[in-house]
Amino acid sequence: MPILPEVVERHAVITAWRHDLHQNPELGFDLDRTVGLIAARLEEFGCDEVITGFGKSGIVAIIKGKGQPKNGNPKVIGLRCDMDALAIDESTNLTYSSKNSGSMHACGHDGHSAMLLGAAQYLAETRNFAGTVVLIFEPAEEVGTGARAMLDDGLMDRFEIEQVFGLHNLPGLPVGTFGVRQGPALGATDSVEITIEGSGGHPGTPHKCVDAMLAGAQLLTAFQQIVSQNINPLESAAISFHEFHCGTTQPVVAQRAELKGTIRTLKSDVRDAVHARMQKVANGIATVTGASIDLKIEGVDAVVFNHTTPTEHARRAAKEISDAVVETAPILIGEDFSYFARARPGVFVWCGNGDSASLHHATYDFNDQVILYGTSYWIKLVENTL
Repeated sequence: MPILPEVVERHAVITAWRHDLHQNPELGFDLDRTVGLIAARLEEFGCDEVITGFGKSGIVAIIKGKGQPKNGNPKVIGLRCDMDALAIDESTNLTYSSKNSGSMHACGHDGHSAMLLGAAQYLAETRNFAGTVVLIFEPAEEVGTGARAMLDDGLMDRFEIEQVFGLHNLPGLPVGTFGVRQGPALGATDSVEITIEGSGGHPGTPHKCVDAMLAGAQLLTAFQQIVSQNINPLESAAISFHEFHCGTTQPVVAQRAELKGTIRTLKSDVRDAVHARMQKVANGIATVTGASIDLKIEGVDAVVFNHTTPTEHARRAAKEISDAVVETAPILIGEDFSYFARARPGVFVWCGNGDSASLHHATYDFNDQVILYGTSYWIKLVENTL
């Protein structure tokens, strides 16, 4: 199946953009250099409009086609990529590895931005489509607030976007393979913060103390039983804890403990059931140990739901680029593309990154061969859908 020859010709240039972004990762909304580089390229390409500072530090670029859409086709579609990095120290030893300590493109956002830039260059030159394409370069995806910031600035209404499309690399899926599914595709994510207050003292008199560390350990164990014992085994849920801060020195019984983690689900009723059960468990352990336990659960990402019509457009475009288009199972990774797809019909597609380290790992690297497929996909998607 054909990769566009024009993309093959530009591959080295797009790869150079990707390596530049990889060497200079930035976090959250603090993307001054990243935004400057991407916006300068979009201006050079001759986009009809390039807007920076949208959603704090996002970029929106407009490219208008040559004609008017046929009846029934959308007039305006949005293509979204993410720009921010992760707070990770890179361990790849690449020639273009991160120059910024504690910051790394460990999720491929450098590749996503480069691919959409490559598509923008081609689309601005050819304009072989009707209607308008809106390029959305999102900040702060990794902290789950970038999409909402752009929506709060009126992204969908201001630019009259009718459908929205996202593309993300996936380690373990072969390069050249696209993963597409209709319906729930990625899980909802909630953040969990727990504060435990006990009463410290001497470990030689434990009966006079309330051990916050013990209460925290019981919580960790009991929470893991919720998925196995309280949720239908045919449903999907995951409870994970990533931080447990407790104790200051020895020999002193810990007075305070703090735990942080996430909940991931695919259905709202399962999500509600997990929340309710976690509160009951926390209340019970507080009673047993005598500790005060404050449980806070806050929504970060909703379920990414792929709508029927955009999914059909995406599948068609992928099949024009590759003969390997597969139906992927839902994944409990969180993605704030969910908010775009709740505001307008949308679809989130995977493109294979091959046999690489996993996302969010210190040895991960975006596979530059993916650029050929992802850039071609964006171009075909626009030309077919509009």
